[in-house]
Amino acid sequence: MTSFHCRSAFISDVHLGTPDCKAAYLLDFLRRLRCEKLYLVGDIVDLEALSRRHWWHAEHSAVIAEVLALARRGVEVVYIPGNHDAPMRKLHGQNFAGVRIELDAVHVGADGRRYRVSHGDEFDPERIGSRWMLLLGEAMHRLICWSNRRLHALRRRLELPYLPLSIIVKSHVGKALAYIRAYEQRVADDARRRGFDGHICGHIHFGHVRELGGVLYLNDGDWVEHCTVLVEDHAGAMELIHWSEQSTALGRASREQVWPSPAAVLALAPLGAARRGEPDPDELPRAA
Repeated sequence: MTSFHCRSAFISDVHLGTPDCKAAYLLDFLRRLRCEKLYLVGDIVDLEALSRRHWWHAEHSAVIAEVLALARRGVEVVYIPGNHDAPMRKLHGQNFAGVRIELDAVHVGADGRRYRVSHGDEFDPERIGSRWMLLLGEAMHRLICWSNRRLHALRRRLELPYLPLSIIVKSHVGKALAYIRAYEQRVADDARRRGFDGHICGHIHFGHVRELGGVLYLNDGDWVEHCTVLVEDHAGAMELIHWSEQSTALGRASREQVWPSPAAVLALAPLGAARRGEPDPDELPRAA
């Protein structure tokens, strides 16, 4: 098994305790991961879903065990609870088996850039929207996840690589795109007001590397629909990686340039290129 080396890794929206969680892909990544810092940026264990339905898979336990193993090996692990594991926010400042729980964090990159790290639900206006709109949105999201799960099962039987159906749906629905872009702008505006070089978050299940008015918006995505992780190399460059049978880089932000354009991410161009003979997971760029 080839190791994946980086300085820092940011993972969110795993939703352990739900059938939609792609724990096998995450487990493969964690077992390869060699880093100094690991940020768990919220909604790791879906306590909200578990309160409604008791469902758990052995692979979900293995993910937790692997995180604890990383902490034992000296990796600095910071857990920032999100809205689906919000009860854990009451434990901020505590340390459990080497995992430190915080409400948010400040990450200083290898190149000196400063990032605020939070789950991101504080920027979601739908939290305070009309009740019926919230319920409708949740129902449609569950339908997308159900469809994504069925498609994934079919493609596995046909020995085809993972295809994130929901990112295709979101990329072709005008209101979804408008919501995503407005959310990104709010996050970037807040980082600028606070004097940060960027903000790292999750929450909306849409991984993205984007510069907005001189501030970096970095969303690490999720492990329910898109299977993405944000990593920092030892020079301070940030890279968004999709990790499955067709793992590949989706975006990169160094001091010199931000790649690719938002349109390229929405078009799923990097994922499509991976099936045309681009590097496999073992050949992805490693930190120097």
